[in-house]
Amino acid sequence: MYVLLAGLNHRTAPVEIRERFSICGADLERAYQYLKGSKDIESSVILTTCNRTEVYAAARDIQKGMRALEGFLAAYANMEADLLKNYLYQPNCYDAILHLFRVASGLDSMILGEPQILGQVKEAHHKAMEIGASDGVLNALFQKAIYVGKKVRTVTDIDRHQFSISHAAVELAKNILGSLQEKTVMVIGAGEMSELTTKYLMLNGVNSVIVSNRSYEKAVNMAESFNGRAIKFEKLSEELNQADIVISCTAANHYVIRADNSREVLESRNGRKIIMIDIAVPRDIDPGLKTIPGVFIYDIDKLQNVVDANYIERQRAVLEADQIIGEEISKFNEWLASLYVIPVIAALKNQGEIIKQDEIKRACNRLGLVSEQEQKVISSMATSIVNQLLHFPIVNLKEMAASNQGHLYAEIVKKLFALQIDHKEYEKYEKFEIGNQR
Repeated sequence: MYVLLAGLNHRTAPVEIRERFSICGADLERAYQYLKGSKDIESSVILTTCNRTEVYAAARDIQKGMRALEGFLAAYANMEADLLKNYLYQPNCYDAILHLFRVASGLDSMILGEPQILGQVKEAHHKAMEIGASDGVLNALFQKAIYVGKKVRTVTDIDRHQFSISHAAVELAKNILGSLQEKTVMVIGAGEMSELTTKYLMLNGVNSVIVSNRSYEKAVNMAESFNGRAIKFEKLSEELNQADIVISCTAANHYVIRADNSREVLESRNGRKIIMIDIAVPRDIDPGLKTIPGVFIYDIDKLQNVVDANYIERQRAVLEADQIIGEEISKFNEWLASLYVIPVIAALKNQGEIIKQDEIKRACNRLGLVSEQEQKVISSMATSIVNQLLHFPIVNLKEMAASNQGHLYAEIVKKLFALQIDHKEYEKYEKFEIGNQR
């Protein structure tokens, strides 16, 4: 069984590409049904956030599994495979595991050490188990990744001074406007990120908050907690004339603020500056509106330009975090190696035994009547030849098992010797508990 990954993130794809791969709600369940229907994918976990969409999978054939994942993403986004390759990463099995450990630890985030990603990894795994898409291999992998993420945060200072995307959004507003004192902010969306952003805005001097959400009740509850004002979702465009800053983060799969419902009110501001920060993926705000005088629109990718005051300290923590991850991935690979190597070694020995017995039988038939002693000599010679031929392939395979190339060596031996391995042989080892390598 091999761990595979296909994905794209803020480093490989701009937001206008990433938003095409945002998988949530009913789309997430349909995506899992698609993957479960693939004969080349044994199990899967989809991790989708503002900055990434990644599909982790377990497969019995690396190449077929990789093609299946690439085909799924291309079909989901309705994108040509050749174009997709410009943004996609598909690391080898070892690096796929390393990547997930780094993601869970906050080392692969736009904001180094961001706290939300560990919860998102947990939620992605929980959803996959709930739908029945995950299995023993991926369950062990994600449990280990979550364990590593917690350990990194406990041992290092990677998130000692938490600086999330919400922090960055507020810093961007301050950089543009100078001071947030006496400013009015409209927050669209009443989720966790919207609440965090509103909290930081209030701490930085904002004295008037307008909250809008599809669920008006949620908007009211959130507005009350910040002494703000709630408005119905269908009325938010009318209120744009009152705002100096707009922070938008909804789960909508289309623009919430667009030309047909907002251009007129934005033009009526007569050039009075309004900062619109869109931290949703897919985006909430039509970027075309920035052509209106006084309208400044910043999407999530622009947050990458916000200077993190704790960046140097966090970089120091990365070295310590990488050491922890290196130790933990070695332990995990000791267990995972058994999935790659032991069934191949068993199949190789079994094939050698079958060939040996067939050749002994053929030799005895050709020789005619042979004595018991002669049979022993023939059998001993055949056994010696087979054992010597298989000795170094097996020894080298065991040595390479826990390396980052172990899975490739196992696959090469499997193909070179045309080994046929029953899936039940793999399943014996997939039942190992994650606790065995903690």
